[in-house]
Amino acid sequence: MISDFIYKYYIDPIRYGEAYTLVDTLTYAAILIVSVYLVYRWLKRTGIAINSDFVLATIPFVILGGLLRVVEDTGMIGSDLKFLLITPLIFFTIFGFTILSLVTARILERAEVFSSFLIPYRMAGVLLSIIAAGLLVWWGITETQLDFVVFFTILAMATVTTALTYAALRYLLKWEYVKNPLYILLIFGHLLDASATSYGIDIHPIRYVEQHVVGGALIDWAGTAFAMYPLKLAVLIPGIYILEMYRRENGESGLWYLLLLAMIVVGMAPGLRGMMRMVLHV
Repeated sequence: MISDFIYKYYIDPIRYGEAYTLVDTLTYAAILIVSVYLVYRWLKRTGIAINSDFVLATIPFVILGGLLRVVEDTGMIGSDLKFLLITPLIFFTIFGFTILSLVTARILERAEVFSSFLIPYRMAGVLLSIIAAGLLVWWGITETQLDFVVFFTILAMATVTTALTYAALRYLLKWEYVKNPLYILLIFGHLLDASATSYGIDIHPIRYVEQHVVGGALIDWAGTAFAMYPLKLAVLIPGIYILEMYRRENGESGLWYLLLLAMIVVGMAPGLRGMMRMVLHV
């Protein structure tokens, strides 16, 4: 029955924190693609310029998503509101925060309170992220711990692998366009995810598990979570090339920027979540 299918693949995994399946993974990927297009159409109608400045101003909301996911991981929310912070519902939650902040920022711009809506828009994301980070720090101090060794180790792993990847793309493959800050941010976000996964499964004393279908299968086959690095690069390198070819043929369109932002989101948000979970040992 349809209801059994929905409960098995969509409701129960959220309710019980089960690992992803191929069915829900493909479903959420399709929803992401459709959502990007719908957001693109809405932004065009509102006259909001979708450019590099807009993407960078949105990054604090990406960080907010990763931090709020950890808020749910800690268990500090006991009511059913916690389900709003579980994938995929958290995407709608963060989307709501983002749109509300964006609309408010536009109103402030038109009232000439700010010269550009990007200023209050960015400030809102930063403020909300600081509040979420503060909650996690408080939880770590009062309930668990703040493991700064884990924090700096994972950041170092992500930074070094990002630098090596950047050097290989720019100086070996001669991809001069990879020096675009958004491409660098894309690489860093996904390698942060790979670093957090590798550390959490192979090194961290809690020994976390990979919930995603492809990553989990690869780790089981390779016998090490460090296999996430080649998996990420196998997706990232062709992805960057395709994005650049699209940009050259169509220019730096709003859709190009949103696609790039979506790719940053699916790497950076889970990477930040994984790292902060390990810092707090939750």
